[in-house]
Amino acid sequence: MDAFPLAAEPDRRAAHERFAGSPEAATGVRSIVADSWRRCAAAEVRPDGSRPPLLRSNPEELDARQNTHPLHAVLPLFRELLGSGAADDGHVFAVGDTDGTLLWVEGDNATLSRAERMHFAVGAVWSERQAGTNAPGTALELGRPVQIVTGEHYSAAVHAWSCAAAPVHDPGTGRLLGVIDLSGGASIATPPALAAVRGAALAAEAELARTPAAARLYVGDAVRLRALGRDSVLLEYAGHVHRLSPRHSEIVLALALAGRGVTGDRLAVDLSEREVPASTLRAELTRLRAVLGPDLLGSRPYALLHSVHSDYSDVCDLLAEGRVGEALARYPGPLLPRSEAPVVVEHRRSLEQQLRGAVLAGGDTALLRRWVGTSWGADDLLAWAALARALPGGSPQRAAATARARALDIRTGIPLQVGRHAAVLQRSRS
Repeated sequence: MDAFPLAAEPDRRAAHERFAGSPEAATGVRSIVADSWRRCAAAEVRPDGSRPPLLRSNPEELDARQNTHPLHAVLPLFRELLGSGAADDGHVFAVGDTDGTLLWVEGDNATLSRAERMHFAVGAVWSERQAGTNAPGTALELGRPVQIVTGEHYSAAVHAWSCAAAPVHDPGTGRLLGVIDLSGGASIATPPALAAVRGAALAAEAELARTPAAARLYVGDAVRLRALGRDSVLLEYAGHVHRLSPRHSEIVLALALAGRGVTGDRLAVDLSEREVPASTLRAELTRLRAVLGPDLLGSRPYALLHSVHSDYSDVCDLLAEGRVGEALARYPGPLLPRSEAPVVVEHRRSLEQQLRGAVLAGGDTALLRRWVGTSWGADDLLAWAALARALPGGSPQRAAATARARALDIRTGIPLQVGRHAAVLQRSRS
């Protein structure tokens, strides 16, 4: 790896001006920078910064891409390692996909505002071909950690910035998963910044190696379903995102939950308590096949023909591993909450009961607060009572939780004595 640059900033900018005027004159900069500038020139990237990086503007596609990405599972780790000092140092950290698309950009608010003005934001593509020489794009190009400081950027619009980035690989297969980046001012133009992103990438790979459920999130030909907290399923496959109708959502989810091919009779029972004529079901499946394509939906028996991953299964896997906090963070709401299909109702209740039970059993005040702060947990008598018990005696928060539990106890008329039990506990511990 090239040694950290010792040249002064005016020398780097002078080298950039010479190259902009004469692309064959890539002198006065490190070899990795000169090589990158040549690639950018060949790709006809503008060095004057007049063409900002491509910004993908479809929020549903970006949302689906975030939730299906393997690095979503280690985002809390990145926040802990790289985001905690953002306000003090005035930097941002970003996580990008393998094509350079930024999926998360977080950090100091003032720095975020500056970054957005040059399209360093969620949805922007910071590959070399789109943005010129930059740490995340060049790290993806070379497959190793890279630091780019001020005038080494190919685009003049980025010359006030410095950045350090490192690629992240699947620990099992070696497949490139994405890139982690730090961007900001003088504090990022130092060896410790490069060491920080390299360490964060290694920590993420170690975490993925310990977490089979997270490592499985990235499968090239897999179908990805989002059905939690939604009235219709978002299905992602082969780079396309489909928003399914409520009925098609139930069918796809029933097939995914079955995990194998099912007969028409079985599927009809899963979808409705009333009898569904075979002709009606066949017509719905024909319409669904027209949406998804014959290579995805099979018949005789009915089945999804590729491996399926869903936000529902992600939460189930995290609960099975005892990672309750992460499971709750990945739970935006009940499974297809308006669906009355028996198979959906059964799994919706099962997951909510498992998650609720794990939160209540753990007695963690932060998780209990999050649970009662949701629309589905706001009237949970047992959760409010558990929160009252977990909070320190005499605290205003405990008194508020106790009052809420007592009010729910009176309103529901359920003779559990939970509200009064919480009040007794409060008095005994005060």
